[in-house]
Amino acid sequence: MSGDSIMAKTLIVASRVKELSKHDERQLNVASDFADELTKKVEKLIADACKRAVQNGRTTVMSKDL
Repeated sequence: MSGDSIMAKTLIVASRVKELSKHDERQLNVASDFADELTKKVEKLIADACKRAVQNGRTTVMSKDL
């Protein structure tokens, strides 16, 4: 198993996504591919934040890098 595959499994907790998938207190269904796509977006956010931290001469990623 590749590192990316392990990371994808631990970044997004599908049961928590389902808990949070509400609109006006109405529970919505979550498609099986939703967590995978959400993981891709989170991975991009992290990569972009890391790039910004390095561009600013830091080795620590901070909330301001988002």
